[in-house]
Amino acid sequence: MPMRTWRDGDGTLTVGTDSGTREVPLRIAASYRARTKGLLGRDGVEGAMMLTPCGSVHTFRMRFAIDVAYLDRKFTVLAVRTMKPGRLGLPRLRARHVVEAEAGAMERWGVRPGVRVELRAASATAPEPLDSP
Repeated sequence: MPMRTWRDGDGTLTVGTDSGTREVPLRIAASYRARTKGLLGRDGVEGAMMLTPCGSVHTFRMRFAIDVAYLDRKFTVLAVRTMKPGRLGLPRLRARHVVEAEAGAMERWGVRPGVRVELRAASATAPEPLDSP
């Protein structure tokens, strides 16, 4: 399966649960600058933020506790941890992406180890197709 190249921007996190499908607004941080900033300096987050590529996070200079979901390359949740401000998370060897949200959100959404989630970038307007000669 070819690796996807992610770009900074908006998207959707979709979680399939026993009671149906849940869609959550997602902010994608794929550039070095966006990943470094992450949720720093914010008082909260609406929805979630995906850091990619990423295998570990810290909460130094954070203002609130967060849930952290570590995802493998197929978007299967490897682990979910709640981190208070001022903590250093352990690296996850198979993790390729990290999804962060306010503490308690992952449980509400049904994000837990073994669950496969879907991450989609907001689609830009598709270019007009070229006419065939």
